[in-house]
Amino acid sequence: MSPLLSMEDVSLSFKEKRVLDHLAFQVERGECFGFLGPSGAGKTTTIKLLTRQLVKDSGRITLFGRPIEHASNADYERIGVLSDTSALYERMSIEDNLRFYAKIRGVTGNNLPTLLERMNLADDRKTLVKNCSKGMRQRAALLAALVHGPELLFLDEPTSGLDPAARAEVHKMLRELNDAGTTVFLTTHDMAEAEDLCRRVGILDEGRLVACDAPEALRLRFAKNEVLMRLADGRVVRTSKDAAGASAVAEALASGGCLSIHSVEPNLEEVFLELTGREF
Repeated sequence: MSPLLSMEDVSLSFKEKRVLDHLAFQVERGECFGFLGPSGAGKTTTIKLLTRQLVKDSGRITLFGRPIEHASNADYERIGVLSDTSALYERMSIEDNLRFYAKIRGVTGNNLPTLLERMNLADDRKTLVKNCSKGMRQRAALLAALVHGPELLFLDEPTSGLDPAARAEVHKMLRELNDAGTTVFLTTHDMAEAEDLCRRVGILDEGRLVACDAPEALRLRFAKNEVLMRLADGRVVRTSKDAAGASAVAEALASGGCLSIHSVEPNLEEVFLELTGREF
């Protein structure tokens, strides 16, 4: 089965600045794929190429198994997008915005009460968008991308500005959507979010993909040759993953004084910094 979307050797420049440099990856059907990178790395530009808001200079992009140049309006009806340019009408209520988007998408909007309830916006559905907090706007914009039940969902920083409770609810909804078969393409600065939600992540740096794998595989790739033991006498002992380290571990276990033992792997944030040398 062909991937749902792919990029092969894709490059794009704005005047003399190379924004994407021979970018190549693919996303399988039903996958939650995380696309990570420092600010300005090219994440949003990639989404704009995949949604035909921009046109590549070179390379090949496929969407739903076909060259993106041949994508039809019907193909784009299968897509939902939440981006930094997602628009809600300021002088309309949250509910009226969602009903408007449902009408544009050609659906009844019968699912709106359930969606509003899930995002804790039911009590605020009549609130004008101009009077909404940033978090309320972000949750409403996410619902606008979901009103038609898309097969493929592009999410550009979906939990930006949300409090922990709202973020947890968005995560729960995304897991349910993904479990039901929706393919999710997610950009985020939140490494814990990427580890929690994504089957695979691609790490972009200066327009180039510097790594692409499951979060756990990336963590193991950069694991240290080290085992850490916490002993009953309060000491923390570090030893290597070799024969000498095995003897030290066996001795600690035999003495009954070992409270905990684990190998030392970096989290995804540390992997990100190792690969890019930059903060988010």
